[in-house]
Amino acid sequence: MSEKKQHKVVSANTGAQMSKEEAAAANAAAKKAAAPTGNSTPYRIGAILLWLAAIGFEVLAILVTFGKIDLKFIPSLWQMIGFLVLDLICLVIGSQLWKKANHINPASEKNKVKFWLWNNMGLIMTIICFVPFIVLLLTNKNADKKMKVVGVAVAAGMVIIGGLLGYDWNPVSSEQKEAAMQNITGMVYWTNSLGGKVYHTSEECQALNRTEELVFGTVDQAIAANRTRLCSFCARRDAITGVITDEGTVLDATDVEGAVEEVTEQVTDAAQEPAA
Repeated sequence: MSEKKQHKVVSANTGAQMSKEEAAAANAAAKKAAAPTGNSTPYRIGAILLWLAAIGFEVLAILVTFGKIDLKFIPSLWQMIGFLVLDLICLVIGSQLWKKANHINPASEKNKVKFWLWNNMGLIMTIICFVPFIVLLLTNKNADKKMKVVGVAVAAGMVIIGGLLGYDWNPVSSEQKEAAMQNITGMVYWTNSLGGKVYHTSEECQALNRTEELVFGTVDQAIAANRTRLCSFCARRDAITGVITDEGTVLDATDVEGAVEEVTEQVTDAAQEPAA
């Protein structure tokens, strides 16, 4: 069994390391009042501007393939590839900004159309930014054969990359966020790991034993950082109901009662075991 690591706790607000006393004081203050943080509007504006730039680079790539523009000092093939690369860069950054905005100000599940659109805009924009180019290139009978083959292959690869990076694999609804903020009044912890999606209500959670650095902040900040699910261990230990967990479920009173009984049985069994 691996040794439990000493935790270094840093503030989500400042990035500075916090002592246990400072974390406890912040937690007590959060229980009194935890106002929502962040504004999604700048992120959405940034995403839209970058997506428009991506479409512009797609148009330039199309114009190159049709011979409408030609930078004499660069071969047409490389002009096309360059514009497609710039297209992808703008697309991906825009998608990340949009996902960030969704976690700050998520859509409601009550409006299913908007909820689906809001959480799939990165994927939709990937199609808009590359599929027209592929279709026009394939139907252009006058295009150079090498340019056509390379262009379609490069664009198809970028569709896959853009789709995977643009799709929100960890969406959250306004209802889920509101439930979490109502049922968890204190501060929470999460890791800086790239694929992390979980936040914890206790630094001592067993899932954090092998983690050295933890971020400490509000539930609102955790969700904005793409940690949209409560750790199931923490939910059972602290009897937190109504909040979606990393198991994709929401604990109810029955689940909590069962968890309490299980812990009680374990404690009783341990107490009854004869000393070695």
